[in-house]
Amino acid sequence: MAFEPVSTRPSFVEMEKRTLEWWRARGMIGKYLRRNEGSERRWSFIDGPITANNPMGVHHAWGRSYKDMYQRFHTMLGEKQRYQNGFDCQGLWIEVEVEKEHGFKSKKDIAAYGVGKFVDECKARVQKFAAIQTEQSIRLGYWMDWDNSYYTNSDENNYTIWHFLKTCFERGWVYKGNDVMPWCPRCATGLSEHEIVTEGYIEVTHASVYVKFPLLEGPGEYLLVWTTTPWTLPGNVAAAVHPELTYLKVRPSPPDPLSQEGEKGRYVAETLYVSKGAAKSALKPGYEVVGEVLGTELVGLTYRGPFDELPVAQGITHRVIAWKEVSDAEGTGIVHIAPGCGKEDFGLGKEFGLAVIAPVDDEWVYLDGFGALSGKSVSDDATRDAIFEQLRDKRFMYRKQQYAHRYPHCWRCGTDLIFRL
Repeated sequence: MAFEPVSTRPSFVEMEKRTLEWWRARGMIGKYLRRNEGSERRWSFIDGPITANNPMGVHHAWGRSYKDMYQRFHTMLGEKQRYQNGFDCQGLWIEVEVEKEHGFKSKKDIAAYGVGKFVDECKARVQKFAAIQTEQSIRLGYWMDWDNSYYTNSDENNYTIWHFLKTCFERGWVYKGNDVMPWCPRCATGLSEHEIVTEGYIEVTHASVYVKFPLLEGPGEYLLVWTTTPWTLPGNVAAAVHPELTYLKVRPSPPDPLSQEGEKGRYVAETLYVSKGAAKSALKPGYEVVGEVLGTELVGLTYRGPFDELPVAQGITHRVIAWKEVSDAEGTGIVHIAPGCGKEDFGLGKEFGLAVIAPVDDEWVYLDGFGALSGKSVSDDATRDAIFEQLRDKRFMYRKQQYAHRYPHCWRCGTDLIFRL
């Protein structure tokens, strides 16, 4: 049998164009979309919309191919469908790209440029790349009702959402409250938990610090606390221990030069509390164990906080609480709790009725009431150094170290995230 000769240098783009033209000339896509219109059986496919921000990437094409196969399969089963594609037209992805075009560094630049003009440029970008993505999808062989695509920034979509929220409000299902959420100080906006879990963590190295909290019930006794976020220490209101963990009472030998000074210039022999499992990694070389207690024996004790002199800290009683999520796999087995700076901390604050101190604004700058820190950005090295210096001067510092760990960041702009009220 004779075969047609096959070119050794095929042009796949030309082959694609010929196939698309063959489909168009015969109305194949229209016939496919109308094939099951009379069917009593329906199958609904809700398309997770692609963000209309840039041309499609290979990963988009891969996902869309899977979607197309599912819909084709159910079409072959004789089921009626909408074949409706969607475009995500809102969110920081689009805004950040428009900011890049103008060289903007923060939301203050947007305000100076004009919010209305900026929004119009975001809408124009959506229209441009929705059209490009549509054409790319058609070339991919994705058979959809392209003239009936939905756009998340449409009036129909937005007014439907507002109507839904209005109905919920009228039925008493909406309430106003406070919470701590992931926040990007560069984009000055919150992020969802879903965004962080899927793409939000990177390996970074931060300066962590071991801090001594002086117990009020025992002169010369301290809780040894560890944190990778020293900027949250001005918001401290409690320390958490695991009620069933064993905690050692240790004394440095020789005495720590940063210990509290006695009346005659001698160092007071201080006693540190640290979990038994964390003692080896947390403590400086040279210490002696003078006793053991269970975490439950520490619960209810009170201590002096590292920034009690600040106006925002007045009237706050710092106390030890029980939390079964505390671990001694790292740190000291005693967790610094700042309800205005973390999700778990905020939850504990509600459970135990703790005060809430919110240290920073939406750009990670300390608010009024924080003394010399007010008006300073946490992202500046000088601010972190000032915190460490204050801890040393007030004799709360035990030691600090560089710590490599996975930390959440804004997957749009790359900035480290914070958790704020």
